[in-house]
Amino acid sequence: MKFDLYVITDQDVAGGLSHEEIARHAIAGGADVIQLRDKACGPRELLRIGRIIRKITRRTGIPFIVNDRLDVALACDADGVHLGQDDMGAGVARQIAPPRFIIGISVGTLDEAVRAEQEGADYIAVSPVFPTTSKSDAGPGHGLDLLKKIRQIITIPVVAIGGINPGNVHEVIEAGADGVAVISAVVGDPDIKAAARNLKKKIRKSKAIMIEC
Repeated sequence: MKFDLYVITDQDVAGGLSHEEIARHAIAGGADVIQLRDKACGPRELLRIGRIIRKITRRTGIPFIVNDRLDVALACDADGVHLGQDDMGAGVARQIAPPRFIIGISVGTLDEAVRAEQEGADYIAVSPVFPTTSKSDAGPGHGLDLLKKIRQIITIPVVAIGGINPGNVHEVIEAGADGVAVISAVVGDPDIKAAARNLKKKIRKSKAIMIEC
């Protein structure tokens, strides 16, 4: 699974565009993963939206992840779920989920990263790398040093999230991130497709430079 550009939907940041519209534009711009995230949405409505995005991502071959809600992820036949530190652990989720189901875990410390890998997570998201206004519960940025340290001890893919934009994405990739997860940098742009395309180009360029080095 490729994590280069991981786009998280947010209707508020997108100025009223629906989750479905955000997903379509982001995929058209080159998103490699789409995550449905809506903290205010009830499970029934989230399931309805999830089923629509499932159809979109299935047609385009893009992995579809649901934030927090394992039940909704399973009910809409998503490819996986992304869980925070206050949600069930990767080990419990793995017992419930079907084979090949993707489980991602947000981490903010070395211990959390190690535990997530040991419990069977498929990838971790270091959150937040930089301060961000897109997630009110994100807390202060951990900086690139933590990302580098986690990359050194973790064997599963590491995704960076929080305050990442075209101006700093190179240093995030240079620090060891396999990909970047974004909200504002893509979803908050008036032209989501163009923003995704631009950020994806910078990610690829940064990875090419790393390979050359």
